[in-house]
Amino acid sequence: MSAGGTGQAEAAHGETGGVRTTLAGLTTRGRSFLAAGIAAALCAYVLGQSDLLRVGLLLATLPVTCAVVLYRTRHRVAGSRGLSPARVPACSEARVHLCVDNVSRLPTGLLMLQDRVPYVLGPRPRFVLDRVEPAGRREVSYRVRSDLRGRYPLGPLQLRLTDPFGMCELTRSFSAHDTLTVIPRVEPLTPVRFGGEARGYGDGLQRSLALAGEDDVIPRGYRHGDDLRRVHWRSTARYGELMVRREEQPRRSRCTVLLDTRGGAYEGAGPDSAFEWAVSGAASVLVHMLERGFCVQLLTDSGSTVPGEGADGYGGTGQEAADAAGLMMDTLAVIDHSDGTGLSRAYDALRGGNEGLLIAFLGDLDEEQAATAARMSRRSGGAVAFVLDPDTWLREASDVPRPDDSHPQRLRMLREAGWTALSVPRGARLDELWRQADRERSGLAAVSGEARG
Repeated sequence: MSAGGTGQAEAAHGETGGVRTTLAGLTTRGRSFLAAGIAAALCAYVLGQSDLLRVGLLLATLPVTCAVVLYRTRHRVAGSRGLSPARVPACSEARVHLCVDNVSRLPTGLLMLQDRVPYVLGPRPRFVLDRVEPAGRREVSYRVRSDLRGRYPLGPLQLRLTDPFGMCELTRSFSAHDTLTVIPRVEPLTPVRFGGEARGYGDGLQRSLALAGEDDVIPRGYRHGDDLRRVHWRSTARYGELMVRREEQPRRSRCTVLLDTRGGAYEGAGPDSAFEWAVSGAASVLVHMLERGFCVQLLTDSGSTVPGEGADGYGGTGQEAADAAGLMMDTLAVIDHSDGTGLSRAYDALRGGNEGLLIAFLGDLDEEQAATAARMSRRSGGAVAFVLDPDTWLREASDVPRPDDSHPQRLRMLREAGWTALSVPRGARLDELWRQADRERSGLAAVSGEARG
């Protein structure tokens, strides 16, 4: 018997089993026949009945013979498993395809196919396959679904072989495993443009200078092969030598998504908890910004980012953006609460300079944490915060009101520091809050413009 996950392997199941293991695989029917045969043989010996002895020997020999034949029959079975898709959002279904090939010259008997799956994905699937002819194939499939994000192992695949009389049953396990990744739910967002935000690659007003190669940041001396149309005559007159003017290139706008994962910032657990809403919100913004052509970075309160991302985060178009989104979704699929109590590490990890959009999903904040978050807006070109209202989430979870005016005070601190801060009640839709943040930020930009005028 062979084992395979998404691939295949081949081996004779008789090589891994022994006679003792085979006899241990006797079914209830086989054990009953064996016990009845032994009892009949003993009674025949005591009573001196030769006919009863023959019946007893027949009853005892039948299950043993079936076990030996099943042990000696060298079926070679190859198996494979495929996931469609291998990465699925929470509360959505994925289909698992199982394929069994008989690669031996003998037909198989009755096969029971069973795949191991975690309890959270549903009941363990079982299939009964009738006789599989030589070089034959059987394909079956089942569906899995999880309301909780994470990475779930599938396998090993198990096959149970039985003899035609149902006296013996042997179980063999395939060695390969597969992994189903359940990512956070992603909510489509309305395209908006926050005030002070540059558009995506090649479409914005912000420009950057090339840092190396023929287009240096400052005017440089003429080099053989440079286009004479690029000569900067004013610099040439100033420096007394032929100078080449600098060139500007469009730059992809940047966006940092900050996810607060502190364990003490959230209450409750499960797919409808506050923390899961924040994770889903961060995933939605990441995908939305990648689709708009931004270089996107995922940052947590502990200062950690997605492994392998560059200094400017992930970006690209087409397949590059899809691959970047997949890596970030894989990270969010397994992200959990951190042991931290503050946001200072995230503050230190933010890039310096007044550029780049900062979108934050924050849990419950005390005064010190709110002050740290307020300083983060100075290191961004625009800052939007979605702060979960602990009062509504706790009230819905425990039905116990918690009168507390600290949440409005934290929002006020963030707004005074330049954040567009919105309170997130239980059951709020991110797209509605997203459009509200755009309206509020546009209103602030208009007011500040009138004040300058």
